[in-house]
Amino acid sequence: MSNKKEIIEILKECYDPEIPIDLWNLGLIYDININKGKVGISMSLTTPGCSMGQQMAKDIEEKILIIQSVESVDVKITFEPAWKPEMMTDYARNKLGFGVKKTENHISEPKLEWE
Repeated sequence: MSNKKEIIEILKECYDPEIPIDLWNLGLIYDININKGKVGISMSLTTPGCSMGQQMAKDIEEKILIIQSVESVDVKITFEPAWKPEMMTDYARNKLGFGVKKTENHISEPKLEWE
């Protein structure tokens, strides 16, 4: 059976075609559920008008299906909550030139319900 850490490592290999940062570090992955070989991923896009959403979802599905214990992958795109640059990890913020926020409320990793 695959685990969430393994899925996260795969998500770090999936990129937004318009931004040179992986989907995990961009903060676009909102939730990961694993149940008996079925993986469910809830993700967002940087903008609702992004035309690459289905391409990114297909990339995620294809890469996760390589794991032998995974039978199916369901990627759902949502805009609730709307993505904001503050959702990026420090790595992504630095790579894109945003710098690291110096506040107590800074999100250093995407917040997921299971963490």
